Amino acid sequence: MGEDLITYTLTLSLINRHCCSLTFIPMLPMYSITTTILLTILIAYSISPSSSSSSSSSSSSSSSSSDDAYPSPYTTPCDVDDVTNLSPIRREVYNDGHIIDISHRFHPDMPSWLSNDGLGQFLKLPASMKNGSRSNVSEMKLVTHTGTHVDAPGHMIDEYFDAGFDVDTLDLHVLNGPALVVDVPRDSNITAEVMKSLNIPKGVMRVLFRTLNTDKRLMWQKQFDTSYVGFLKDGAQWLKDNTDIKLVGIDYLSVAAFVDSVATHRVFFKSRDIILVEGLKLDIVEAGIYNVHCLPLRLLGAEGSPIRCILIK
Repeated sequence: MGEDLITYTLTLSLINRHCCSLTFIPMLPMYSITTTILLTILIAYSISPSSSSSSSSSSSSSSSSSDDAYPSPYTTPCDVDDVTNLSPIRREVYNDGHIIDISHRFHPDMPSWLSNDGLGQFLKLPASMKNGSRSNVSEMKLVTHTGTHVDAPGHMIDEYFDAGFDVDTLDLHVLNGPALVVDVPRDSNITAEVMKSLNIPKGVMRVLFRTLNTDKRLMWQKQFDTSYVGFLKDGAQWLKDNTDIKLVGIDYLSVAAFVDSVATHRVFFKSRDIILVEGLKLDIVEAGIYNVHCLPLRLLGAEGSPIRCILIK
Protein backbone atom coordinates (compact mmCIF):
# COMPACT_ATOMS: atom_id res chain seq x y z
CA MET A 1 0.00 0.00 0.00
CA GLY A 2 2.92 2.38 0.78
CA GLU A 3 4.42 1.79 -2.65
CA ASP A 4 1.01 2.34 -4.25
CA LEU A 5 0.80 5.72 -2.49
CA ILE A 6 4.25 6.78 -3.67
CA THR A 7 3.50 5.81 -7.27
CA TYR A 8 0.08 7.47 -7.17
CA THR A 9 1.60 10.66 -5.81
CA LEU A 10 4.11 10.66 -8.67
CA THR A 11 1.29 10.16 -11.16
CA LEU A 12 -0.72 13.07 -9.73
CA SER A 13 2.38 15.24 -9.77
CA LEU A 14 2.85 14.55 -13.48
CA ILE A 15 -0.75 15.48 -14.17
CA ASN A 16 -0.58 18.75 -12.25
CA ARG A 17 2.75 19.76 -13.73
CA HIS A 18 1.50 19.56 -17.29
CA CYS A 19 -1.91 21.20 -16.62
CA CYS A 20 -3.66 18.35 -18.40
CA SER A 21 -7.36 17.78 -18.07
CA LEU A 22 -7.60 14.04 -17.29
CA THR A 23 -10.36 12.04 -15.70
CA PHE A 24 -9.62 11.66 -12.01
CA ILE A 25 -8.92 8.03 -11.09
CA PRO A 26 -9.30 7.38 -7.36
CA MET A 27 -6.65 5.40 -5.55
CA LEU A 28 -8.21 2.10 -4.49
CA PRO A 29 -6.53 -0.53 -2.41
CA MET A 30 -7.09 -3.25 -5.03
CA TYR A 31 -4.71 -1.51 -7.48
CA SER A 32 -1.53 -3.52 -7.52
CA ILE A 33 1.88 -1.93 -7.83
CA THR A 34 2.16 -3.30 -11.35
CA THR A 35 -1.18 -1.81 -12.39
CA THR A 36 -0.27 1.57 -10.95
CA ILE A 37 3.09 1.58 -12.72
CA LEU A 38 1.36 0.79 -16.01
CA LEU A 39 -1.10 3.62 -15.36
CA THR A 40 1.83 5.98 -14.75
CA ILE A 41 3.45 4.94 -18.03
CA LEU A 42 0.18 5.49 -19.92
CA ILE A 43 -0.28 8.97 -18.46
CA ALA A 44 3.32 9.89 -19.20
CA TYR A 45 2.85 8.67 -22.78
CA SER A 46 -0.37 10.67 -23.17
CA ILE A 47 1.30 13.92 -22.15
CA SER A 48 4.54 13.38 -24.05
CA PRO A 49 3.45 15.49 -27.09
CA SER A 50 2.85 18.39 -24.72
CA SER A 51 6.26 17.86 -23.15
CA SER A 52 7.85 17.72 -26.59
CA SER A 53 6.05 20.90 -27.60
CA SER A 54 7.15 22.58 -24.38
CA SER A 55 10.77 21.62 -25.03
CA SER A 56 10.49 22.90 -28.57
CA SER A 57 9.05 26.20 -27.35
CA SER A 58 11.80 26.56 -24.76
CA SER A 59 14.44 25.89 -27.40
CA SER A 60 12.82 28.36 -29.77
CA SER A 61 12.49 31.05 -27.12
CA SER A 62 16.08 30.67 -26.00
CA SER A 63 17.25 31.28 -29.56
CA SER A 64 14.88 34.19 -30.18
CA SER A 65 15.96 37.77 -29.68
CA SER A 66 14.84 39.94 -26.78
CA ASP A 67 12.73 41.92 -29.24
CA ASP A 68 10.59 38.82 -29.78
CA ALA A 69 9.87 38.65 -26.09
CA TYR A 70 8.30 42.11 -25.93
CA PRO A 71 5.44 41.90 -26.43
CA SER A 72 5.58 38.13 -26.10
CA PRO A 73 3.95 36.02 -28.84
CA TYR A 74 3.27 33.28 -26.31
CA THR A 75 0.17 32.71 -24.22
CA THR A 76 -0.37 31.29 -20.77
CA PRO A 77 -1.61 27.67 -21.07
CA CYS A 78 -3.26 27.47 -17.65
CA ASP A 79 -5.78 29.68 -15.85
CA VAL A 80 -6.11 32.10 -18.77
CA ASP A 81 -9.37 33.51 -17.45
CA ASP A 82 -7.70 34.60 -14.23
CA VAL A 83 -5.18 36.61 -16.23
CA THR A 84 -7.46 38.21 -18.80
CA ASN A 85 -9.96 39.38 -16.19
CA LEU A 86 -7.38 41.65 -14.57
CA SER A 87 -7.96 45.33 -15.37
CA PRO A 88 -5.17 47.75 -14.34
CA ILE A 89 -6.24 51.29 -13.48
CA ARG A 90 -4.23 54.23 -14.81
CA ARG A 91 -4.86 57.60 -13.22
CA GLU A 92 -4.17 61.28 -13.79
CA VAL A 93 -5.57 62.40 -10.44
CA TYR A 94 -5.59 60.73 -7.04
CA ASN A 95 -7.50 61.16 -3.81
CA ASP A 96 -10.46 62.99 -5.41
CA GLY A 97 -8.24 65.47 -7.22
CA HIS A 98 -6.00 66.24 -4.27
CA ILE A 99 -2.98 64.85 -6.14
CA ILE A 100 -2.45 65.56 -9.85
CA ASP A 101 0.18 63.74 -11.89
CA ILE A 102 1.87 66.24 -14.21
CA SER A 103 4.27 63.72 -15.77
CA HIS A 104 3.72 62.21 -19.20
CA ARG A 105 3.60 58.45 -19.64
CA PHE A 106 6.52 57.01 -21.56
CA HIS A 107 5.47 55.26 -24.77
CA PRO A 108 6.94 54.71 -28.26
CA ASP A 109 4.83 57.43 -29.91
CA MET A 110 5.74 60.28 -27.57
CA PRO A 111 7.82 63.10 -29.09
CA SER A 112 11.60 62.96 -29.00
CA TRP A 113 14.03 65.79 -29.77
CA LEU A 114 14.33 66.35 -33.55
CA SER A 115 12.61 63.03 -34.32
CA ASN A 116 9.83 62.70 -36.88
CA ASP A 117 8.99 59.20 -35.68
CA GLY A 118 8.69 59.71 -31.95
CA LEU A 119 10.64 57.96 -29.24
CA GLY A 120 10.33 54.48 -30.70
CA GLN A 121 10.65 51.20 -28.84
CA PHE A 122 12.60 51.92 -25.67
CA LEU A 123 11.57 48.88 -23.59
CA LYS A 124 12.64 45.29 -24.14
CA LEU A 125 11.97 42.16 -22.12
CA PRO A 126 15.18 40.11 -22.22
CA ALA A 127 13.89 37.92 -19.39
CA SER A 128 10.32 36.71 -19.90
CA MET A 129 8.38 34.19 -17.83
CA LYS A 130 6.56 33.15 -21.00
CA ASN A 131 9.94 32.29 -22.48
CA GLY A 132 10.98 30.19 -19.52
CA SER A 133 12.53 32.76 -17.17
CA ARG A 134 11.64 32.73 -13.49
CA SER A 135 10.61 36.40 -13.64
CA ASN A 136 9.88 39.23 -16.06
CA VAL A 137 12.74 41.75 -16.25
CA SER A 138 12.54 44.76 -18.58
CA GLU A 139 15.42 46.71 -20.07
CA MET A 140 15.10 50.42 -20.85
CA LYS A 141 17.19 52.50 -23.24
CA LEU A 142 16.41 56.17 -23.90
CA VAL A 143 17.91 59.66 -23.93
CA THR A 144 17.88 61.22 -20.46
CA HIS A 145 16.04 64.27 -21.84
CA THR A 146 12.98 62.24 -22.81
CA GLY A 147 9.43 62.99 -21.75
CA THR A 148 9.01 64.84 -18.47
CA HIS A 149 12.59 65.41 -17.35
CA VAL A 150 15.01 67.68 -15.53
CA ASP A 151 18.14 69.43 -16.80
CA ALA A 152 21.37 69.80 -14.84
CA PRO A 153 23.88 72.64 -15.48
CA GLY A 154 26.22 70.31 -17.37
CA HIS A 155 23.63 69.96 -20.14
CA MET A 156 24.72 73.09 -22.01
CA ILE A 157 27.93 74.19 -20.26
CA ASP A 158 30.76 71.75 -20.84
CA GLU A 159 32.90 73.15 -18.02
CA TYR A 160 30.12 72.27 -15.57
CA PHE A 161 29.72 68.82 -17.11
CA ASP A 162 33.43 68.09 -16.62
CA ALA A 163 33.27 69.43 -13.06
CA GLY A 164 30.47 67.00 -12.19
CA PHE A 165 27.38 69.21 -11.98
CA ASP A 166 25.04 66.33 -12.78
CA VAL A 167 21.47 65.52 -11.72
CA ASP A 168 22.74 64.02 -8.47
CA THR A 169 23.86 67.53 -7.42
CA LEU A 170 20.44 69.17 -7.90
CA ASP A 171 18.80 70.69 -4.83
CA LEU A 172 15.70 68.69 -3.87
CA HIS A 173 14.48 71.66 -1.84
CA VAL A 174 14.12 73.61 -5.08
CA LEU A 175 12.32 70.70 -6.72
CA ASN A 176 9.79 70.35 -3.90
CA GLY A 177 7.60 73.02 -2.34
CA PRO A 178 4.97 75.70 -3.08
CA ALA A 179 4.67 76.48 -6.79
CA LEU A 180 2.69 78.79 -9.03
CA VAL A 181 1.09 77.53 -12.26
CA VAL A 182 0.68 80.47 -14.67
CA ASP A 183 -0.78 80.87 -18.16
CA VAL A 184 1.40 82.89 -20.50
CA PRO A 185 0.18 84.83 -23.56
CA ARG A 186 -0.43 82.48 -26.47
CA ASP A 187 0.89 84.71 -29.25
CA SER A 188 4.63 84.74 -28.61
CA ASN A 189 7.62 83.09 -27.01
CA ILE A 190 8.44 84.06 -23.43
CA THR A 191 10.32 87.34 -23.72
CA ALA A 192 11.25 90.00 -21.18
CA GLU A 193 8.01 91.82 -22.01
CA VAL A 194 5.97 88.68 -21.43
CA MET A 195 7.69 88.10 -18.09
CA LYS A 196 6.91 91.67 -17.01
CA SER A 197 3.25 91.22 -17.94
CA LEU A 198 2.87 88.14 -15.73
CA ASN A 199 3.49 90.21 -12.57
CA ILE A 200 4.96 87.29 -10.65
CA PRO A 201 5.45 88.50 -7.06
CA LYS A 202 8.80 88.56 -5.33
CA GLY A 203 9.26 85.56 -3.07
CA VAL A 204 7.76 83.06 -5.52
CA MET A 205 10.41 80.38 -5.92
CA ARG A 206 8.82 77.85 -8.29
CA VAL A 207 6.81 78.62 -11.44
CA LEU A 208 5.33 76.23 -14.00
CA PHE A 209 4.59 78.01 -17.28
CA ARG A 210 1.62 76.76 -19.31
CA THR A 211 1.80 77.88 -22.94
CA LEU A 212 0.34 77.30 -26.38
CA ASN A 213 2.19 73.98 -26.28
CA THR A 214 -0.55 72.57 -24.06
CA ASP A 215 -3.33 74.02 -26.23
CA LYS A 216 -1.76 72.40 -29.31
CA ARG A 217 -1.11 69.19 -27.34
CA LEU A 218 2.44 69.02 -28.64
CA MET A 219 3.52 66.49 -26.03
CA TRP A 220 0.81 64.18 -27.39
CA GLN A 221 2.15 64.45 -30.96
CA LYS A 222 4.59 61.90 -32.35
CA GLN A 223 6.53 64.34 -34.54
CA PHE A 224 8.84 66.88 -32.92
CA ASP A 225 7.59 70.44 -33.52
CA THR A 226 10.20 73.20 -33.76
CA SER A 227 7.51 75.89 -33.43
CA TYR A 228 6.96 75.14 -29.74
CA VAL A 229 6.81 78.05 -27.28
CA GLY A 230 9.75 78.64 -24.96
CA PHE A 231 11.93 81.30 -23.38
CA LEU A 232 14.05 83.62 -25.46
CA LYS A 233 17.36 84.78 -24.04
CA ASP A 234 16.03 88.16 -22.89
CA GLY A 235 13.11 86.49 -21.10
CA ALA A 236 15.47 84.18 -19.23
CA GLN A 237 17.72 87.09 -18.27
CA TRP A 238 14.76 89.15 -17.03
CA LEU A 239 13.60 86.22 -14.88
CA LYS A 240 17.08 85.93 -13.33
CA ASP A 241 17.43 89.65 -12.69
CA ASN A 242 13.94 90.48 -11.43
CA THR A 243 12.43 87.44 -9.69
CA ASP A 244 13.27 84.90 -6.99
CA ILE A 245 12.37 81.96 -9.23
CA LYS A 246 14.66 78.94 -8.87
CA LEU A 247 12.48 76.26 -10.48
CA VAL A 248 11.31 76.87 -14.05
CA GLY A 249 8.90 74.35 -15.54
CA ILE A 250 7.39 74.27 -19.02
CA ASP A 251 5.05 72.12 -21.10
CA TYR A 252 7.33 70.93 -23.91
CA LEU A 253 10.71 69.25 -24.29
CA SER A 254 12.72 72.44 -23.83
CA VAL A 255 12.38 75.53 -21.65
CA ALA A 256 14.20 77.49 -24.36
CA ALA A 257 12.62 78.33 -27.70
CA PHE A 258 14.10 76.37 -30.60
CA VAL A 259 15.53 79.49 -32.26
CA ASP A 260 17.42 80.49 -29.11
CA SER A 261 17.99 77.16 -27.39
CA VAL A 262 21.66 77.09 -26.40
CA ALA A 263 22.01 80.76 -25.45
CA THR A 264 18.86 80.69 -23.32
CA HIS A 265 19.86 77.52 -21.51
CA ARG A 266 23.22 79.06 -20.67
CA VAL A 267 21.56 82.10 -19.12
CA PHE A 268 19.60 79.82 -16.82
CA PHE A 269 22.54 77.53 -16.05
CA LYS A 270 25.30 80.10 -15.54
CA SER A 271 24.69 80.65 -11.82
CA ARG A 272 23.83 76.95 -11.23
CA ASP A 273 20.98 77.88 -8.89
CA ILE A 274 18.04 77.54 -11.33
CA ILE A 275 16.63 74.11 -12.13
CA LEU A 276 14.76 73.45 -15.38
CA VAL A 277 11.93 70.90 -15.59
CA GLU A 278 10.66 70.22 -19.09
CA GLY A 279 7.86 68.26 -20.74
CA LEU A 280 5.27 68.87 -18.01
CA LYS A 281 1.67 67.70 -18.40
CA LEU A 282 -0.47 70.70 -17.49
CA ASP A 283 -3.64 70.07 -19.51
CA ILE A 284 -5.97 69.35 -16.58
CA VAL A 285 -4.41 71.77 -14.10
CA GLU A 286 -6.00 75.08 -13.16
CA ALA A 287 -3.77 78.11 -12.75
CA GLY A 288 -2.96 78.76 -9.13
CA ILE A 289 -0.83 77.76 -6.17
CA TYR A 290 0.07 74.14 -5.43
CA ASN A 291 2.77 72.12 -3.77
CA VAL A 292 4.98 70.58 -6.43
CA HIS A 293 7.04 67.45 -5.89
CA CYS A 294 9.60 66.44 -8.52
CA LEU A 295 12.12 63.66 -7.98
CA PRO A 296 14.81 62.86 -10.57
CA LEU A 297 16.81 59.66 -10.62
CA ARG A 298 20.22 59.82 -8.94
CA LEU A 299 22.18 59.28 -12.16
CA LEU A 300 25.81 59.95 -11.35
CA GLY A 301 27.43 61.73 -14.29
CA ALA A 302 24.18 62.38 -16.19
CA GLU A 303 23.20 65.92 -17.24
CA GLY A 304 19.50 65.04 -17.35
CA SER A 305 17.02 62.56 -15.96
CA PRO A 306 13.43 61.46 -16.40
CA ILE A 307 11.43 62.83 -13.49
CA ARG A 308 8.10 62.12 -11.81
CA CYS A 309 6.29 65.34 -10.91
CA ILE A 310 3.03 65.76 -9.02
CA LEU A 311 1.00 68.70 -7.78
CA ILE A 312 -0.79 68.59 -4.44
CA LYS A 313 -3.61 71.02 -3.76
